[in-house]
Amino acid sequence: MAQLDWTQCPAAESVPGRVSGAWVFKGTRMPVQTVFLNLEAGMSPEEITREFDVSLDQIQAVLHFASQSLEKAPLLTP
Repeated sequence: MAQLDWTQCPAAESVPGRVSGAWVFKGTRMPVQTVFLNLEAGMSPEEITREFDVSLDQIQAVLHFASQSLEKAPLLTP
């Protein structure tokens, strides 16, 4: 899977000393990875907003960024 350049995502930040420098939603301590893990587990974005302290707009921004980044990623050939 392609590595995403989260520095280009306006909804995410990495702050040394906060959550071990993991990429989190701006102004929060919630790792961006949590959204992907919970979506994979079957939660909807709306359920994630109720369970965690992030807005639907933040989740949509991260999902949009990931989608756009993966569309631009070069295909790997065997």
